[in-house]
Amino acid sequence: MPDYGHDLMFSAGLVPAAARADEVVALAQLAERAGLDLVTVQDHPYQPAFLDTWTLLSFVAARTERIRLAGNVHPLPLRPPAMLAQAAASLDLLSHGRFELALGAGGFLDAIEAMGGPRRTPGEAVAALEEGIRIIRAAWDTGAPGGVHHRGEHYRVDGLKRGPRPAHDIGIWIGAYKPRMLRLTGRLADGWLPSLPYLKDVAALAEGNAVIDEAATEAGRSPSDVRRLLNLGEELPVERLAELALVHGVSVFTLLSGDPRQIQRFTAETAPAVRELVAAARTGGQPREPQAPARLTGTGVWDEATRPTAPDPNPGRRHTPQEQAAGQHLVDVHDHLRAELAQLRDLVEQVAAGTIDAGAARSQIATMTMRQNNWTLGAYCESYCRLLTMHHTGEDTMLFPRLRRAEPGLTPVLDRLQEEHQAIHKIIERVDRTLVAFVGDPGGLDDLRAAVDLLTDALLSHLSYEEHELVPPLSRHGF
Repeated sequence: MPDYGHDLMFSAGLVPAAARADEVVALAQLAERAGLDLVTVQDHPYQPAFLDTWTLLSFVAARTERIRLAGNVHPLPLRPPAMLAQAAASLDLLSHGRFELALGAGGFLDAIEAMGGPRRTPGEAVAALEEGIRIIRAAWDTGAPGGVHHRGEHYRVDGLKRGPRPAHDIGIWIGAYKPRMLRLTGRLADGWLPSLPYLKDVAALAEGNAVIDEAATEAGRSPSDVRRLLNLGEELPVERLAELALVHGVSVFTLLSGDPRQIQRFTAETAPAVRELVAAARTGGQPREPQAPARLTGTGVWDEATRPTAPDPNPGRRHTPQEQAAGQHLVDVHDHLRAELAQLRDLVEQVAAGTIDAGAARSQIATMTMRQNNWTLGAYCESYCRLLTMHHTGEDTMLFPRLRRAEPGLTPVLDRLQEEHQAIHKIIERVDRTLVAFVGDPGGLDDLRAAVDLLTDALLSHLSYEEHELVPPLSRHGF
């Protein structure tokens, strides 16, 4: 099936366990700090061990600033559509456009009936969901005249006043598996959200896509109007996720996990690698234009506008997957540096917020790949700076000379990269000085944070520039 071309998103799927309420909220905050795009929460109102999902989502929205939110999924039989429309619009307004609405027809019939909900046949459930979607969309359409009138078999509203209007066009995603639900998804929905463990095999994705695409086309829509999402029961290899994106059109991957280390790894290692593979495939192996990371400081280490670029000696050439692997190796090394930097920043922020003590910090640092015998924040900072210095030294003494000989046109770029290495080393020295001061006086935490922010700005900018300039020649020469 086709790649529908949507930007990739990576998400954490949480269980709203009432016994671990604070932990669930902390996991959502961790997902945001780590850089995930979305956090979703299961919605099973009949489960007494669970928090109410709407209440939890509202609480999480107030405790976060950037990450998008969604239920996974809301059972319509227990969420009347008129009330659901107002609740969704309200949460979207309060979160400044960060809410998406994921719906299901309600699969646990006995539990739904026990709570006073209707017991519907499969056909009735699909019909009710279609009615519900139409009511919800009409309630959000505040530009239409008059009230909402709908007299269906399952829902009736007579003169429902429209509004409030959401802060953005909320996407309606449907959890669907059977043909009738899939056709409904193609006709009316903005996204298809199945769970991989419930599909009989990956081939079911292709079958589901075909049904959705046909229904969308018959309804006068484009198949790409329906985003394809997928709940993952476990971590999958990077190559497998890239295949799901390119072959089956999946663009939102939700890892169902309550393990903070797994969430961080999914964000820092898996997501960047999948994005690179998919981007390379979509552009025929050509590198993406570098995107300047959001700056944390107002201090410019260098003028990015003066960076030279190297001419392509063979424009239009497509590199084989084997050739691309050499350039991808550089990206993999850089992704490791970015991931470790993210963990370092997270530890500094947790210390600043007072959310971890020495024992907790020691436990977290023990899971990191660059751990030392001295389990302290200081030891981790030292090890990261040492690894970064080793990486740059290796490039300066081994990689860059080979590239100069193989492709003289790269010389201005390589000279600039070495200059930036020296600038980054000076920042590392600053980090080291502030670290020594912090160890002696915890009151120096602000200076340490400022130094780490400056290192972050400089390093992320440098890595992006280096990848854009060196990945193609590495692919050409196979170093």
